[in-house]
Amino acid sequence: MNSNPIAWFEIYVQDMPRAKAFYEAVFQCELTHLPNPNPETCPDLEMWAFPSSMENYGATGSLVKMPGCPSGGNSTLVYFSCEDCAVEAARAAANGGSICMEKMSIGDYGFIALVSDTESNMIGLHSCDKPCVNGAGSSLDS
Repeated sequence: MNSNPIAWFEIYVQDMPRAKAFYEAVFQCELTHLPNPNPETCPDLEMWAFPSSMENYGATGSLVKMPGCPSGGNSTLVYFSCEDCAVEAARAAANGGSICMEKMSIGDYGFIALVSDTESNMIGLHSCDKPCVNGAGSSLDS
């Protein structure tokens, strides 16, 4: 493998308006509607993508509502880069989610916090106050 291992992520949801509002409030961004790539096979598929840039480091992904794909209870954890993960954790709690683990140090790798969204999905938040080991993280943290 010669590239970063994650190319795309999907967070499955049941209530798209609620989930979309949660993520837009927590990360203070606007999600973009993605057209259904195959409406004949999966007519009820709905996707909203996180902002992305092909020139910047990191993977992007989307919220997905698809019959047969329940939210919550998954065993994969996606970490979002943040300026200060405590700020986004507080926003998560203020917007219908909950804090599972408050901001904690992970040494040379920065800080993490864990939150649950409005659909019972756990997500990770990562921030770093300096260039982290192996280039992980590039944001500022206080």
